[in-house]
Amino acid sequence: MSLAITSDQTDLRDTTRRFLAATTPITRVRETMTSPTAFDEVLWRQLTQDLGLPGLAVPEEDGGAGLSLQDLSYVAEECGRVLAPGPLISTCGLAVPLLLASGDEEARRTWLPRLVSGEIGTVAWQQLPSRDWKLRPSVVKAVPNPNSARRWYLTGELSPVLDGGVADILFVIADTDNGQAVVAVDGTEVGVTRNILPNFDQTRGLGRVSLHSAPGTLVGHVGQGAELLAATLDVAAVLLAAEMIGGAQACLDMSVAYAKVRHQFGRPIGSFQAIKHKCAEVLVDIEGARAAARYAAWCAVEDPATLPTAATVAKASAAKAFFRAAAENVQIHGGIGATWEHDAHLYLKRAQASQSMFGNVGADRRRLADLIGI
Repeated sequence: MSLAITSDQTDLRDTTRRFLAATTPITRVRETMTSPTAFDEVLWRQLTQDLGLPGLAVPEEDGGAGLSLQDLSYVAEECGRVLAPGPLISTCGLAVPLLLASGDEEARRTWLPRLVSGEIGTVAWQQLPSRDWKLRPSVVKAVPNPNSARRWYLTGELSPVLDGGVADILFVIADTDNGQAVVAVDGTEVGVTRNILPNFDQTRGLGRVSLHSAPGTLVGHVGQGAELLAATLDVAAVLLAAEMIGGAQACLDMSVAYAKVRHQFGRPIGSFQAIKHKCAEVLVDIEGARAAARYAAWCAVEDPATLPTAATVAKASAAKAFFRAAAENVQIHGGIGATWEHDAHLYLKRAQASQSMFGNVGADRRRLADLIGI
């Protein structure tokens, strides 16, 4: 087993980094933050047409590039480095993996080409109030259409839904008389109402989805919903971990650069032991989290049976590293780091919000204990 980056992955990472440097400066991120949806349609179109981002980990027979989650994780890391706004996690980390795991060829033929072409997908399964993104009984009820085995009508409200305000396709986890099912709903269907939710992290969009006898199409089979959601969340956790590693690295780079040029008492603050220790400890956290994230991405491809444990460790480690890197970045910058004009607070908000996605760190640790039997 080797987790070393290959030459092809290096090329993909470097290409993504150059592309994002040219198209996604922090000024553009700030402009996107002024939108309630935190969505830059032009940027997503560029990521789709120029990088083929939504289709990177989609098999070639479904219209994608046929790469793996390992390859996609390097792209996610670069997106996290620049706080790229957009439906990366919702589309590539939730919608696409769910379809691939469903074993439903008709659903794959129907929805994957649309996602590859740039339409936005997300998975909706939660309801407020909730402190984290747990698996729980759905509040959406599904009633079958008597004239079609694959057509269902959904009623209920789900919140928060990642990119729920802009998603073209909603994959809803719904309760039926025979267990949970996944039902694909077009965001423009009659009976679908969406509202934008405020988010602490203004670079990521959240929405509330209300369904009133909204028509949808079954994905997979009835009773498969909880299983598909669990498998999807493992993949999403790996992608989120990679994104958080990129954000943490950006914070460390920002801290080191500032420590070299900021002088106090006639010397750079980077020469002081306290600053050196902060940066060194953050580096140790990032490297450990990066190793866990890359191992989890490897497991997704080579050893799927171990993915639940590896993904949980990766997400918890990355969340801890990112938040520490972002908080120390603010501290090293001193007073200016706490101002709106400086970019440090944007990373701190992303770190705080990301560590609560799909379950907070405490929930991750409890799940890990259950997985390894302690």
